[in-house]
Amino acid sequence: MEQIILVDQSERFVFKPMLYELLSGEVDEWQIAPRFLDLLANTSVQFFKDRVKVLYPSDHWGMNVSKASRCGGTVHLESGLLIEYDCISVDNLFISSHWTARLVLALGAEAKLDVVPGAAEFAIPFSTLEDARKVKDKLTTLERKTFGKDFQISVAVVGCGYSGVELAATVAERLQNRGIVRAINVETMICPNATPGNREAALKVLSSRKVELLLGYFVRCIRSFGQLESSHTVTGVDENSIEVAAPAFERYILELQPAERGTQSKIIEADLVLWTVGTKPPLPQLEPSDVPFVIPLNARGQAETDETLRVKGHPRIFALGDSSALRDSSGRILPATAQVAFQQADFTGWNLWAAINGRPLLPF
Repeated sequence: MEQIILVDQSERFVFKPMLYELLSGEVDEWQIAPRFLDLLANTSVQFFKDRVKVLYPSDHWGMNVSKASRCGGTVHLESGLLIEYDCISVDNLFISSHWTARLVLALGAEAKLDVVPGAAEFAIPFSTLEDARKVKDKLTTLERKTFGKDFQISVAVVGCGYSGVELAATVAERLQNRGIVRAINVETMICPNATPGNREAALKVLSSRKVELLLGYFVRCIRSFGQLESSHTVTGVDENSIEVAAPAFERYILELQPAERGTQSKIIEADLVLWTVGTKPPLPQLEPSDVPFVIPLNARGQAETDETLRVKGHPRIFALGDSSALRDSSGRILPATAQVAFQQADFTGWNLWAAINGRPLLPF
């Protein structure tokens, strides 16, 4: 009988497409982030709240390893637990331990804030339940401190992909006339990977909620004003002066650089900076680290897969979701969206079963 082990660094399964509804108050936390133990209560799946420390794959094509026929590799967890597997799949950590064991790493992606000075210190990403809690608490604090005062809350959303657009629209709907939301994007359009129809629909929503678009700009740096309690002037920022009249809370300066020549740089201020650009797959350390036995990664740090979602060169490793890279017929990498991940999950589940039972694997 096969044993299935689920390993995740969090005790909760988070349905990320509905994190936005947590900000708007349409759902409660338990509805979008149930505990794994509750979800798995009537199953034989074992859950471990842990993190992968090191992955030792030994299934590389042509690798002469005596155990290769029975063990595809081992996974070392931070708690010290060691798990042998026969096959792998990459996107949350799913592990099955038996002679026909399968391992699924469902790691997703995490925010990459170290590319812009000040982003790690002053911006809040929107990717996890903890992020959503922080944003919700910050908005509540701003609303409370500005209640009854002639002051508009200023929110800057960096990035106008799917996540940035939905986040900007949600925050704008929540604030109504109590605040202004600015969405910044290095591209000259929003949702560059969307179809024209979907992009037009998104623009209409943003316009109806009075979201200000700053397209063709990238954030050069983010700096703090410090605690502001009364009207005063901040000077020395590119020869500009900013008149500030605010309640007592921290505010920020964002220096925006145009992506193309011929456009002037901008300086904006914000009470809250939300970050939705730049992600990195948190793939575990790999051993041995010498080529060719490591998992092949692209420039984004995603595992390269073939059409059956197996990692290239590793017949016992599968990868899906944000931590994987699969190219379509035109050579473009499929977008890292929940819709794609859902579809890949179905194919991965089938192909894991097919691999165990000697059936043909289906192309995605």
